Amino acid sequence: MDSSLLKIFVAVAKHQSISLAAQELCFTQSNVTLRIKQLEKKLGYPLFHRVPKGVILTYEGEKLYPYALEIVTKVEETILKMKNISEQTLLRVGTSQANAIIRLLPFIEKLSVDYPATQLELFANGTPQVIDALLDYKIDIAFITGNPHHKDIVVLNTYNDDLYMVESKHKQSKECIIGYREKSTHLNFFKQYWEALGHKEYTTIILENYEVMLGCVKAGMGRAFLSKIIVDKYHYTNDLILTKLPLNEYDLETHLVCKKDAIPLIGDYLKTMHLP
Repeated sequence: MDSSLLKIFVAVAKHQSISLAAQELCFTQSNVTLRIKQLEKKLGYPLFHRVPKGVILTYEGEKLYPYALEIVTKVEETILKMKNISEQTLLRVGTSQANAIIRLLPFIEKLSVDYPATQLELFANGTPQVIDALLDYKIDIAFITGNPHHKDIVVLNTYNDDLYMVESKHKQSKECIIGYREKSTHLNFFKQYWEALGHKEYTTIILENYEVMLGCVKAGMGRAFLSKIIVDKYHYTNDLILTKLPLNEYDLETHLVCKKDAIPLIGDYLKTMHLP
């Protein structure tokens, strides 16, 4: 059976949408529809029901899905390993947004000097999404906040982000917490810390732009929990009060991780790489 047909089937099943699957695969919708029909013809039964908001798996489709996912994953893993069989010709790097700001460029610069033949592919998102991409073999390594303590993931390196609560030096800060992303490890920690101090009544603003976040903090619109590297990068250090918080049992360090069964050929190099 053609594994490319199974890859399209898995994408449609995952998104429950032909259009979203087409976007992920960089195909036209008509091409995806045609390939699904080809697979259905080969197997002899329909795989999807059409519903108002997209498609859902038929009973037969549900039976096929776990096998198709396993085949597609193994094929992609094999292709990647064969490409990198003698040298690291491709390295797919995932990173959380904060790490994209703090250490992605230094990482790229170091790698381009030490491994100039290695091609890089980048994927930036929240830590949960980056971990999912790693587990699905869509990326090879990832910079994430905290150790995931997952049985299939190994930590290659650890970096300290030098985190602080920041508030305006010139204005009274409002009872508001300013965060980068709603489902953020840093934001969740800061909320719990702030509530433990007795601050139960506060609002939250999500901005997804560090420079705007810092500008709002400077204006007294609220407080945030950020790496000093980010504060320094946008030149807000002299306008803010920086307070080091007790992290207690929280692991908010950055960990460079990979899958245990897919350690890159340059794994030893990554274990000793020094970054900000």
